[in-house]
Amino acid sequence: MSLRRRIDELRLGMMMLTRLPMGRLDDPAPTLAQARWSFPLAGLPLGLGAWAILAGLQALNLPPLATGFAVLAVLAALTGGLHHDGFADFADGMGGRDRAHRLEIMRDSRVGSYGVIALILATGLGASALSALPATAWAGLLLVSTASRLLMLVLLDLMPPARHDGLGQMAATDRIAAPWRVWLPGGLLTLCAALATGMAALPVLIAMMLAAAWVAWRARKLLGGQTGDVLGAAQLSSETAGWLVLAVVL
Repeated sequence: MSLRRRIDELRLGMMMLTRLPMGRLDDPAPTLAQARWSFPLAGLPLGLGAWAILAGLQALNLPPLATGFAVLAVLAALTGGLHHDGFADFADGMGGRDRAHRLEIMRDSRVGSYGVIALILATGLGASALSALPATAWAGLLLVSTASRLLMLVLLDLMPPARHDGLGQMAATDRIAAPWRVWLPGGLLTLCAALATGMAALPVLIAMMLAAAWVAWRARKLLGGQTGDVLGAAQLSSETAGWLVLAVVL
């Protein structure tokens, strides 16, 4: 496959997971399924951006908790709140009476009480963890950013779609490669970030995998598979868990 095609796939992945300007794609544009290998690579600019804001605001002596919330605000702006929306919808859906009702709740654009509470807890925990990180934690932030999106990709490939439409179905169809080949670019990037982080990377990755596995287990049990909201919940849950453990071990 040509380099131009790969670049277009990377641009599509960035368009999907970030609000960074990527221009317009010429026809024939790649599908989400073809571009899914690039999802973890979107964590590179996001992780480095988070570190830049963290280090910059710490240099200005902004109060630690305010710095943590500022980092979260920048990340939410850079992603368009995509994962937060999925996380809230997933939390709301878990209160449904059966599979069909849960999927119906998750499709509703309104956020219920479970979603609001889940977002408050995730935001508070995330900001607290980020406020405790040193300005030198660039590798750790990069690790969490890329690994959380790699875990999202793994769930996308390993879990069946819970519905016949939506993001989870679109990105899961027309697969052109074995999963390990699709995971390889993100896996290598995550490995490099882990090596740069050092021994602290191991407990961080374990916590992130446990968080993503819990989301996957609940989704498989209550929904029958993954949706875009499930993937967003897995990303944000594992990212928050990674930040919390990173704050402890650094």
